[in-house]
Amino acid sequence: MKMGSLMEEISDEKKKLHIAMYPWFAMGHLTSYLHLSNKLAKRGHKISFFIPIKTQSKLLSFNLYPNLITFIPLHVPHVIGLPPGVETTADVPFPLLNFLMTAMDLTRPQLEASLEKLKPQFIFFDFAYWVPELACCFGIKSLHFCTISPATFGYLCRKGSECDRADDLLEPPLGFPSSSVIKFRAHEARDLAKVSSLEFGSGITFMKRQKLTIKNSDAIAYNTSKEMEGVYSDYVAQEWGKIVLLAGPVVPVPPNSVLEGEIATFLSSFEKGSVVYCAFGSECVMKIDQFQQLLLGLELTGRPFLVALKAPIGFETVESALPNGFTQRVGNRGLVCGGWVQQPLILSHDSVGCFVTHCGSGSLMEGMVNECQLVLLPNVGDQIVNARIMSNDLKVGVEVEKGNEDGLFTKEGVFKAVEAVMKEDSQLGKEIRENHKKWREFLLSEGLEDSYIDGFINKLHDLLL
Repeated sequence: MKMGSLMEEISDEKKKLHIAMYPWFAMGHLTSYLHLSNKLAKRGHKISFFIPIKTQSKLLSFNLYPNLITFIPLHVPHVIGLPPGVETTADVPFPLLNFLMTAMDLTRPQLEASLEKLKPQFIFFDFAYWVPELACCFGIKSLHFCTISPATFGYLCRKGSECDRADDLLEPPLGFPSSSVIKFRAHEARDLAKVSSLEFGSGITFMKRQKLTIKNSDAIAYNTSKEMEGVYSDYVAQEWGKIVLLAGPVVPVPPNSVLEGEIATFLSSFEKGSVVYCAFGSECVMKIDQFQQLLLGLELTGRPFLVALKAPIGFETVESALPNGFTQRVGNRGLVCGGWVQQPLILSHDSVGCFVTHCGSGSLMEGMVNECQLVLLPNVGDQIVNARIMSNDLKVGVEVEKGNEDGLFTKEGVFKAVEAVMKEDSQLGKEIRENHKKWREFLLSEGLEDSYIDGFINKLHDLLL
């Protein structure tokens, strides 16, 4: 090997980073952090990924670079109020998340011992507000890698204001991008103000935790692009006086498997672009009245539909919660499933023309890179802002109308939204289809993901100077 080549190889090796990952113990956060870890490891960077002991097995198959991404197991201490063996949000209902956060805070000694030994250059984290102080002791840079969008964070997390009153959230904060039309409705503001003021971990509210996290970190990062949310990331940077890094949008990898079973047979029996698919993620459990209004709305369209929802509150199965006479009326044009489904394969199926979604960021991206039109029915938190961006900023979908005060939707509202995006002669539908096509081409454009992640790594190096 020539001396010049050897020196270049040594120089490249010195540029390789060692990054620790310490996400909130929720599957959505863990998978988002692992997705970014895979992108970084693909370029030769070393990752130490902190994860609850029993949860490791659930993510092993998603670790694409086990030679560079090392899972560091954490024992989640038992906290009074938590059932034994709880590790992630999937193990407990919402009212117990406060105790899980307390348990995560109690893993601090384990994290401290590991960081002292590993000596990474960075630690990426989200909810553990004490991480920057700990990292500083070892000369490690702390980066708040936020799994929600900069628009959501900018709207909700207001510097110098607790936002514990619903009225505070009805309008965006001062200085928020004037081009934005994001606003909360009365019921949404009430719910979010309540959550923000709840204790989240021992002796600290959810909102206070978020503000300390941002205030004390060395930088903030988001999975988005300048093209889609640049005005919001710029606002966050200016408002908080922080460096904001963008890792680019999470573009779903095209599925390499084949749709099988009852769903494959069902979809194959309908014309191209005719089926309405509805799914609200793995954690959404609806009340029975809204569950039935949704199904009745899909029935009203007269179109074939596939629904994948968890059984509503108080019911063991989706079949036992169906409206009276529903099965007989819809016959073979409707299929309602209560278990896990192969969503990426469903959305890419030729017969699927519409996706009714709860507006989780992963589901939205899966919808955006396919040709099905989007009907938006957000449930909580960041889903609401995601829906407003999609419907008002990017104009790629239609949101189902809800009551301003009670937050309830009707079967007529569901019908109206689906028809708006599906009818060929609808002016609104035409505009949405054109915009969706534009953004789909952007997300699938060659080199987009590589360009963003390479720029992201360069900015990490800059933070070390």
